[in-house]
Amino acid sequence: MAAPTVVITGALTGIGRATAEAYARQGANVVVSGRHQEAGEQLAGELAALGGRADFVRADVRLEAEVQHLMEHAVQTYGKIDVAFNNAGTEGTPGGIDETTDKEYDAVFDTNVRGTLLSMKHEFRAMKTGGGGSIVNISSTYGQMGFPGASLYVASKHAVIGVTKVAAIEGALHGIRVNAVAPGFTRTAMYERVTASDGFRRAVDSVLPMHRPGTPEEIADAVVFLGSDKASYITGQTLTLDGGLMAGWPLFPVG
Repeated sequence: MAAPTVVITGALTGIGRATAEAYARQGANVVVSGRHQEAGEQLAGELAALGGRADFVRADVRLEAEVQHLMEHAVQTYGKIDVAFNNAGTEGTPGGIDETTDKEYDAVFDTNVRGTLLSMKHEFRAMKTGGGGSIVNISSTYGQMGFPGASLYVASKHAVIGVTKVAAIEGALHGIRVNAVAPGFTRTAMYERVTASDGFRRAVDSVLPMHRPGTPEEIADAVVFLGSDKASYITGQTLTLDGGLMAGWPLFPVG
């Protein structure tokens, strides 16, 4: 059986990197992308050492020509794209709705929404030609609820869930499955920034039913599952990985 070819955007750190490592350990052909050439080339070397074939293609998902080049490289090098994980994202600058600016709106939506749409556009073209595939988009628990001071991020992650549903419908007859993962608090660089105060971090963890954030590896496992044949009848869904947060955030610490 031929090794699957996997394309991952936003692959240099956190969840994207953990997912690339998980696929590399399975012997997949992994095409990783991001905006930093040196770090990307180093990652590709590390992935190859884990057992897969790996390429780094510098790509800014806000720019269609670069997204198109990324997908074309994967197809030209490995024949097709079997799985795509659209992981590139940004949280933007915290602030109230009345404090938002055009610049901040563009920064968040160009990456989180436009970047996802552009990636799916060219993934669809490749997968239609290649006989199908699986796409996983990165959303968030904030794509299913509100959070003060994060209006742009929340709106963008709601949008990702919406376009995931549309893409799943459009892709179904072409053998293309499209799903999303919605992590809650996960121990990434973004988590460290958002919970920069030790006191706030402890407060957040105390109200999570599992009393801890998730790990990038736990999210990666879910992405790998959704990309696999074991999820062959799952499409248009959002898999929430939040340690119980969406079951109900208690008003007071639990335990």
